[in-house]
Amino acid sequence: MRLAGCSFTPYRLPLRQPWVSARGAFGQREGWLVRLETDSGLIGYGDCAPLPEAGTESMASAAAGLADWAGVLPGMAPEATLVRLDAETRRMPAVCCGLETALLDLLAQQAALPLARWLSPFSALSVKVNAALGRLDRQVMARARVAVAEGYAVLKLKVGLAAAHDELAMLRDLAGILPAGVSLRLDANQAWSERQASDFLAALAGLPVESVEDPLACPEVVSLGRLQTAVPFPLAADESMLRLGADALLDQRLVRRIVLKPMVLGGLRPALALAHRAREAGLECVVTTTVDSAAGVYAALHLAAAVANELAHGLATSAWLARDIGDPPQPVAGSLRVRNVPGLGFASAADTGLEK
Repeated sequence: MRLAGCSFTPYRLPLRQPWVSARGAFGQREGWLVRLETDSGLIGYGDCAPLPEAGTESMASAAAGLADWAGVLPGMAPEATLVRLDAETRRMPAVCCGLETALLDLLAQQAALPLARWLSPFSALSVKVNAALGRLDRQVMARARVAVAEGYAVLKLKVGLAAAHDELAMLRDLAGILPAGVSLRLDANQAWSERQASDFLAALAGLPVESVEDPLACPEVVSLGRLQTAVPFPLAADESMLRLGADALLDQRLVRRIVLKPMVLGGLRPALALAHRAREAGLECVVTTTVDSAAGVYAALHLAAAVANELAHGLATSAWLARDIGDPPQPVAGSLRVRNVPGLGFASAADTGLEK
């Protein structure tokens, strides 16, 4: 099997409302739909959606990287292309993620396997997901009630955006309406000093907190480990892993959970390799999108299925987009199911005649 052609179609997808965190806000997602075609007529898709604030290259760097690849891809074998990509994952993670996903889509189709099963014979058939509720505001109670009614058991909220006493009061009010078995996943996006984080985490005692992500503005080995030791729930490292490095987190077990974002880590294979290392070290893994297009969500879903744990993953982000480049997987009762079709399972809106 050889690559016969490639295209990188730019897109700009507005959000229904800004995605706000302690690191800033954005109101749209931009990127390219990667489309690779083989000499046998197979078509593979991937999503290249840089988000520099999350740890990827810039849009300009990604555009230049894709242009370079366009000149060398035709005639290459997918397996050889993957080997060349492996050297670029740190420098251009979003470009590598888009190209790698499309290549894996082709290889899984050739093997007549869903991509998750191609990645791991022990992949799950469905994946639990958390509801992404955004920030704590006046409408959060209503959004939480809807999410619970839709079957979500984990509600993710952004914190560190207002005074701590105000956010804690809202969290207590929110916890008061939650049925048994529903928990809160909090993401501070590196909002606090160690003292602020310590005080906030201590004040969560008695609340149904499932985990807290990236509490420290300047995470260090000693301070992050000290915070994890002091609380009964997992602390999770996302942006903190970019600063400290995966080796330090895993070797010293500074936190109990790491966050895997394919767009930031350079694709599904690097993320899955990190998940295997984390499991051996006794750490949990959660897969999340970077508010990606439908093609990116499908890729993250296959990764989460290959990780095959019982945690809720951060994949239910498509509803934040006002439009998309194809139909994303739809959560049912707080879970996403892997389609039993070969490859990624994504269909472009342009190719199906359903342009959105």
